[in-house]
Amino acid sequence: MAQLYDRVALIGLGLIAGSLFYAMKRAGLAGVVVGYARSAETRDVAREIGLCDRVVDSAAEAVEGADLVILCVPVGAMGAVAAEIAPHLKQGALVSDVGSTKGAVIEAVAPHLPEGVHFIPAHPLAGTEQSGPRSGFAELFDNRWCLLTPLEGTDPEVLERYKELWRQMGSNVDEMDAPHHDLVLAVTSHTPHLIAYTMVGVADDLGRVTDSEVVQYSAAGFRDFTRIAASDPTMWRDVFLANKDATLEILGRFTEELFALQRAIRTGDGEQLHDYFTRTRAIRRGIIEAGQDTDAPNFGRNAK
Repeated sequence: MAQLYDRVALIGLGLIAGSLFYAMKRAGLAGVVVGYARSAETRDVAREIGLCDRVVDSAAEAVEGADLVILCVPVGAMGAVAAEIAPHLKQGALVSDVGSTKGAVIEAVAPHLPEGVHFIPAHPLAGTEQSGPRSGFAELFDNRWCLLTPLEGTDPEVLERYKELWRQMGSNVDEMDAPHHDLVLAVTSHTPHLIAYTMVGVADDLGRVTDSEVVQYSAAGFRDFTRIAASDPTMWRDVFLANKDATLEILGRFTEELFALQRAIRTGDGEQLHDYFTRTRAIRRGIIEAGQDTDAPNFGRNAK
């Protein structure tokens, strides 16, 4: 595989940035990868474990001479980081990101970028509940999707090279406009996370059982909720604030469905419940057929 970028800068050194570094190196896609994180402690850990070829002490130094700059910081921090690095970006560089919302990122980042610098927002649909510099691994993007939301007038050659980077890191790649992306993700990711946080919060409110039965007898449903709800709190706070409209729309729809199910349970309408649960099983089959999970025992979760 050919090297696609001579010098890459990763701003933020958590799960996604770490996985980007290892995936790029696994496939020989980048010459030198320079990293920066706001926290000195994170930078020290990154140096200790060899995360990035070089870790520097400012975002400005990290992007100096970089062909590709990827912002791997929480959505709420994107604008400030873009403003900080803008004067130091080289002509012809590509700036991208890995944020879970796209409309808010475009609004925050695009105004700061100088003429002659390309901008292609991206969102890899990959993650674990782990965070921090030790959490990355090369296989994170394998057979997962990366959604790009290129702006009007994006240079086709720059776009194709960036798509190829994601493909060579193991991803499937697709394009969509930012508002559509944000609505789709409100359904597939953001609202499910909010529901998981809520359900785990309900269990926590029942303090008298949380420390014993709820934990000891966790069945698969609650266990999966806790896995999702263990995700990075700063990142998810920013996601909901940044994708407010789409998330509220889907939450409204969810609430209506929940009321309908409550009514069916209250009135003993077993037929409606059975029909509803039968219909929703098809979604699970579709996810398995699309290769995004497996029907192996333990709900497709690896033992590790």
